Amino acid sequence: MRFLTAVLIRPLVSSLLLLCLFAAWAMLIGRRHTSVFDERVSDAVQGVASDAVTVVMKGFTTAGSGPWVTGIVLVIVAALLLVGYRRELIFFAGVIVGSSLLNVLLKLIFHRARPDVHRIIDAAGYSFPSGHSMAAFTLYGVTLYFLWKHLARSWMKAAAVSAGIVMILMIGISRIYLGVHYPSDVLGGYLISAAWLTASIGWYERYLEERWRSRKFRSVGRG
Repeated sequence: MRFLTAVLIRPLVSSLLLLCLFAAWAMLIGRRHTSVFDERVSDAVQGVASDAVTVVMKGFTTAGSGPWVTGIVLVIVAALLLVGYRRELIFFAGVIVGSSLLNVLLKLIFHRARPDVHRIIDAAGYSFPSGHSMAAFTLYGVTLYFLWKHLARSWMKAAAVSAGIVMILMIGISRIYLGVHYPSDVLGGYLISAAWLTASIGWYERYLEERWRSRKFRSVGRG
């Protein structure tokens, strides 16, 4: 009972807390209370501009772009099919698709225009929350979840988590550096994706626990 409570309640509470933080952050943005934050963070990130840094940042932003994310998703889907992880495949697809639809919906709700200064690349659509940040957090986050469950050695888990965190952060920073998002867009993307991913993983873990209990009950009944 305690394990089931932890599996269900803790992710739910964490997800609701993250959702509240996102709502509060969106409210601050709507009231233009994040201007100082956006200006200072943007100045710090864009202050290291150089040709070499621009190449690196374009590389990271590509890693969070639609074609790149789609390619990674297809590779993971193929791998899950090959090893026969059907439940993981359905869960993975649901998380990715749900995050994409959520980003589209939120952009339509908030209608925030993109920054119009220090533009290094072009980008269309609304600015809040950052689609690249949401895609990166969701994709690499759910991938890390799978790796954490299946990697046997602690150093492998630590390496995977470290690499994933770097990718997520650098993709978000690249959007600020390239001038297509405010820092508050990136933070908002992280918050809502964290809420979505936490709730999704919590639900999935509950499903696995109930499935395990059902199997155990049937095996006891047969005995």
